[in-house]
Amino acid sequence: MRPTTILLTGATGFLGASLARELLAQGHAVRALVRPKATRETLAGLDISYALGTITDAPSLRHAMEGVGGVIHAAADYRIFVPDPERMRATNVGGTEAVMMAALAAGVPRIVHVSSVATLKPRADGAPATEEDPAAVEEAIGPYKASKTESERVVEALVRREGLPAVIVNPSTPIGPYDGRPTPTGRIILEAARGKMPAYVETGLNLVHVVDCAAGCVAALDHGTIGERHILGGQDVTLAHMLDFIAAECGHRAPFRLPRAPLFPLAWISEAVARVTGKEPMLTRDGLRMAGHHMFFSAEKAKRVLGFTARPWQEGVLDAIAWFKQAGMLRR
Repeated sequence: MRPTTILLTGATGFLGASLARELLAQGHAVRALVRPKATRETLAGLDISYALGTITDAPSLRHAMEGVGGVIHAAADYRIFVPDPERMRATNVGGTEAVMMAALAAGVPRIVHVSSVATLKPRADGAPATEEDPAAVEEAIGPYKASKTESERVVEALVRREGLPAVIVNPSTPIGPYDGRPTPTGRIILEAARGKMPAYVETGLNLVHVVDCAAGCVAALDHGTIGERHILGGQDVTLAHMLDFIAAECGHRAPFRLPRAPLFPLAWISEAVARVTGKEPMLTRDGLRMAGHHMFFSAEKAKRVLGFTARPWQEGVLDAIAWFKQAGMLRR
């Protein structure tokens, strides 16, 4: 794709900060769709323009789409626990449909929908899942996975019925800088780096540096196959291995493993407290259910089609810790 103006949703989020930088590095102009009161700290100093609005507001989307040569839709509500799942669904499903319909109406020639490996089923034999392992909405664990799966199916349907020129990318578990909220995995890294995670429930996940993930999303503008999924994954890692690495790097005692089953009553209590305090719980029932699967994935298709590459997962962990330290989050 020749340098053009790219509309970026979710620019103020974790992945969005790296997406904006990657787009600029590739010579594109960036127009970020942002809520009027959204903080822009992770975008400070970048030469980008802003369109005020939300992904669920059709008039602001129409205005934001004017004259753009591409769209990367990365905005999403990413939480493991939500008191109101319908509100998450309105953002992840309704917002995605609104963005795609606005892009279609504006005649945008290329769209990248940032989905997730949450839309795929881990394989029962423990082998890494691929793009050929889609999950049904009813198979998804929790409202986040269900809403991301449903939103991906919306995009696929629009490609088939309306000729929407959309490519789908499926990041695994991004880690690295600019995770200001932080994300669920970023929170685990942060608490472990603080020495405040004495125990864990074993699981397996695929870790990818957020900068590599952003590069894969931008590459999909040029090389992705319309209507198809492309997994942007790094390396498969057990949670124990990641936590042991953080403990060694930060000079803490390695945490010990807990069984899953006895923790479900504690998770229920943790969620009840969260509903009262408004703070995200560290232990949730959906999180425990997810931990029962090793969420391993193959990025071979993205390597072949997009030229995607991923650095060692340890670099992502170290870059995340360094950013948390610079942001003053390790001291809190």
